[in-house]
Amino acid sequence: MRTCVLNVMEGKVGGVDPVTLIVTALAAGAAAAVQDGASAAVKGAYVRLRDAVRKRLARGADGELVLARHEADPQIWRAPLAAELMQAGAGDDTGLAAAAQALMELVDAAGVRSGKYAVTISGSQGVQVGDQNTQINTFGPGPG
Repeated sequence: MRTCVLNVMEGKVGGVDPVTLIVTALAAGAAAAVQDGASAAVKGAYVRLRDAVRKRLARGADGELVLARHEADPQIWRAPLAAELMQAGAGDDTGLAAAAQALMELVDAAGVRSGKYAVTISGSQGVQVGDQNTQINTFGPGPG
């Protein structure tokens, strides 16, 4: 069981769950890395995060395929990649969250300064934070 504890500053919620942070950073990093003039730091941070995610997903059957498809079309493959990351336990991987945050500091410094990507976890059930999310939860024992 995990709980996502939000950082609240000046009446605004500034925080995001680790999996959302990782998926967001992968999409932002992929987009930034292919642009003309992308810095070596952005490209390097993106490759480090992507490779760490690939390693984490290597244990599952479809994880690496979903990661590759997300890289090609992040909008469509966002939810499937998040599901694979959750199943692989990436939400509890502080190294992945740190790599994602480091990449976001390079591609969205203003968002990082505002606390948009700040993550604090102490355990939870059914918590979701971020932009443009959809979530369906079923708690308790299944039907009969």
